[in-house]
Amino acid sequence: MNQDAVLRARTLLLSTDRRVLRGPRGLWAYRLLTRVSPEVYGSKLARVLVDATGFPEVSGLPEARLALLEEAVATARALDPRNPFRDRVLALALAAREAELRTR
Repeated sequence: MNQDAVLRARTLLLSTDRRVLRGPRGLWAYRLLTRVSPEVYGSKLARVLVDATGFPEVSGLPEARLALLEEAVATARALDPRNPFRDRVLALALAAREAELRTR
């Protein structure tokens, strides 16, 4: 793991005034930090992945949206069942994936 990248991601999160950093920068930071501390950052990653389906870069790409939602579901499922955010983000990711599949 590139410790400089981890430090940049943590600095980015510390420099924001929000509980969850959204957008492409948040997606990058949470993907990286979830590999280091999955129980701390995994629920935020799952949430940002669901939000990412609305990014202009992927809004017109159904396969990309579905891939993001599959990643969100897998990330949420990987959380420890005792994680207080697991059930909520898993339900969110599953519902978003189901809605995406219904539009096909």
